[in-house]
Amino acid sequence: MRLSQGWLIAVGLVVLALLGFIFLRGPTPAIAIKPETIYSFGKVNITNTIITSWIVVLVMIAIVYVGTRRRDLVPSGFQNLFEAALEAFYNLVVSVAGEKNGRRFFPVVATIFFFVLASNWLSLLPVFNVIGLTKEEEHGFVMEQADVGPVPVSWVGLSGPGNLSGDTIEEDDPDAHERLEEERDKGNLVGELVPLFRGPNTDLNTPLALAIVSAIAVESWGVASLGIGYGRKFFNFGGIFRGLRRLNPGLLFRGVIDAFVGFLELVSETVRLISFTFRLFGNMFAGEVVILMFTFLTPLVVTIAVYGLELFVGIIQAFIFALLTLVFGLMAVAHGEAHAAEEEHEEGAGAMAPEAQS
Repeated sequence: MRLSQGWLIAVGLVVLALLGFIFLRGPTPAIAIKPETIYSFGKVNITNTIITSWIVVLVMIAIVYVGTRRRDLVPSGFQNLFEAALEAFYNLVVSVAGEKNGRRFFPVVATIFFFVLASNWLSLLPVFNVIGLTKEEEHGFVMEQADVGPVPVSWVGLSGPGNLSGDTIEEDDPDAHERLEEERDKGNLVGELVPLFRGPNTDLNTPLALAIVSAIAVESWGVASLGIGYGRKFFNFGGIFRGLRRLNPGLLFRGVIDAFVGFLELVSETVRLISFTFRLFGNMFAGEVVILMFTFLTPLVVTIAVYGLELFVGIIQAFIFALLTLVFGLMAVAHGEAHAAEEEHEEGAGAMAPEAQS
């Protein structure tokens, strides 16, 4: 019985794969790293990733509104789910940073986490990279078109038994001109599809902006903890000056080491921006490419598994970005507290020295 069930499942998967291969394949996807421009206001370009970012922000605002509009003492339904998610993430932040620092860090860390998560998950909707505007050319995809309000929206047709790669007109096709006229007579368009929606984190600018926000927040927490003296973490030349003033080689050598460590700290802060940016961008862009390619090769079965993997990768990347911001913020505050304790120790030692001499 178990053997027959296994065979039925295997045969079902093969049938689904064949049906997807014959009827649901699109044309070979055009993969571009740079986001496509949808509209321009002078020198300001509105790209598809910007449009998606606005949608993500609106979705987050709507979720917060729905989750907080009633504020029942005993929550239920969506409010219960909303509060449970926030409380779980807040407890995580507090368990890592403590109650005092957790309250300071939570707004920034939570905003980064939920924005990245929403961007990653919404980008898996099937309208992404499928519908958009048409850049008409003499060859390319054959697309159907319909007006959605004032915007003419195009989409690429799927494959069929006689055309397994979707409808396209190749540049070297001897009948290209005749086919182009036929498609135009049918009301179809031929050219390049400019996707209307694309994942924000597949645009290098979005992860870079998030990395800059994260860095500003971390440095702000460090300055708030120690004041302007926090800058000594990067520019620590006090030991060199003390060694030169006292003509003490030991102090001078230690001062050089401290200055070099500060330089390394400055370099690490800069490299952190790069690592934050390319970690998120690389994972999300690679996931988008994998989904596009598997949708072209095997629309069913394998693609569904890839979508499940991308759901997991999306939450992991959001968690990593937010947690690293939290850890670096905690390190900045701990560095400030360590310097404050060191200054108090030096002041106490200086006050005791005259007493010992007397």
